[in-house]
Amino acid sequence: MRERIYEMVEKPAEEDSLSRIYDIFMLIVIIISIIPLCFKFNNRLFNFIDYTTCTIFIVDYIFRISTADYKLNQGKMSFILYPFTPFAVIDLISILPTISIISHSFKLFRLFRVFKTFRLFKSLRYSRNFEFISTVIKNEKEPLISILVFAVVYTFISALIMFNVEPGNFKNFFDAFYWATTALTTVGYGDIYPVTEAGKIVSMLSSCLGIAIIALPSGILTAGFMSEIERRKDEVE
Repeated sequence: MRERIYEMVEKPAEEDSLSRIYDIFMLIVIIISIIPLCFKFNNRLFNFIDYTTCTIFIVDYIFRISTADYKLNQGKMSFILYPFTPFAVIDLISILPTISIISHSFKLFRLFRVFKTFRLFKSLRYSRNFEFISTVIKNEKEPLISILVFAVVYTFISALIMFNVEPGNFKNFFDAFYWATTALTTVGYGDIYPVTEAGKIVSMLSSCLGIAIIALPSGILTAGFMSEIERRKDEVE
């Protein structure tokens, strides 16, 4: 029985008709569950949608955690490890805000209404394209992590330099770090900017180097996509 449940909730849809029906059903439930978030007001209908969809998500979560040993192949440890997997965390976060409807003792979770948007991330597990993207990212994680660390260090250094070059224009270090982040990503909102000659020079250098840093992940991911496409073609042949 548990093995059949695992096949239904975890196996790719094209391999199992019941799995395909379950995937479509869950996608519809996810979309319906987001409808109340599109409105500022609340009513009985929205509460009913919230309660019903949350109940379905809880059942889905129980299905998945009860068959975790089939997915993780870690024996009894699978039931302990599964709640900490990315999708299990998303499932739990998307459920918690609705608990306030079930019991007033959980009113605190109403503050986290925005967490219901995590339900959209639940739909990613039903996408083959996302599986492809996640595989590429997993294969290229080491260079991507290196670039991320370098970007954070570079942003911190840029903020530190700017904070000391223009102490009067940046009220605190957070403002300088915020500016450095927008400069690195070439967003440049324009709400905080340097006014002195030295500050402008630092800004120009920071922006130019930022473009180079931002371009690095694109090249790595492009190469990763091409490698994964070639690998899958070879498997088919």
